[in-house]
Amino acid sequence: MSRTLVVGDIHGGYKGLIQLFERANVTTADQLIFLGDYVDGWSEPDKVVDFLLQLEQTHSCIFLRGNHESLLTQWMLTRQENPQWFKNGGDSSVKAYKQLTAEKLELHLAFFQRLQNYYIDQENRLFVHAGFTNPRGIEAEFFEEYLYWDRTLWEMVMAMDPNLDKDHPLYPRRLQFHNEIFIGHTPVTHFGFDVPVNFANVWNIDTGAAFFGKISLMDVDTKAYWQSDRLADLYPMEEGRNHK
Repeated sequence: MSRTLVVGDIHGGYKGLIQLFERANVTTADQLIFLGDYVDGWSEPDKVVDFLLQLEQTHSCIFLRGNHESLLTQWMLTRQENPQWFKNGGDSSVKAYKQLTAEKLELHLAFFQRLQNYYIDQENRLFVHAGFTNPRGIEAEFFEEYLYWDRTLWEMVMAMDPNLDKDHPLYPRRLQFHNEIFIGHTPVTHFGFDVPVNFANVWNIDTGAAFFGKISLMDVDTKAYWQSDRLADLYPMEEGRNHK
């Protein structure tokens, strides 16, 4: 039986990604939606991307753009120094990508450049890396960067009255466009959670892989989920972004 599976932030944790796919028993019948942030953090971002490129040949995949892919693409095109990015996981990606051949760099750059900013499925479920701000909906968002940088959507739903009905005049317009919204970007571990979390009609699948957390994968229909081990345990000689 086919499933629609959404995968949260990975941040260079290739070992965790492989472990996750084994635990979820992912097959070629499954549709896979990746929420972005494949790179920056742990030491194997290039292996993550290689795995995704191979997966694209055998599975039905949707790959979304995360803010970290945007930052890495900028570096690949310009080689400009970005100290703030380096401090937030970019150093590990630069180290890995400096070892790649020109052919492999071109292949990965093409992958980053064709990533989608968001995806809406036939059930009117929205998948986006970070969020959106425009009360007229995601398609009216003026600044593309908000789709992979915004945190206000998640902050809003966490602060909402859970008893607020959708028909109430105070119910946020942003939430009325889609049946469900699936995001990553803002680690739920920052708020005391370690599994995918739901507020209103928004599901956050970022379970802190960049820091002390895990990579998570969820069946969007049943809400069953699977997780890798903590990436800090899979990469015991590394710090990821935990020292930042």
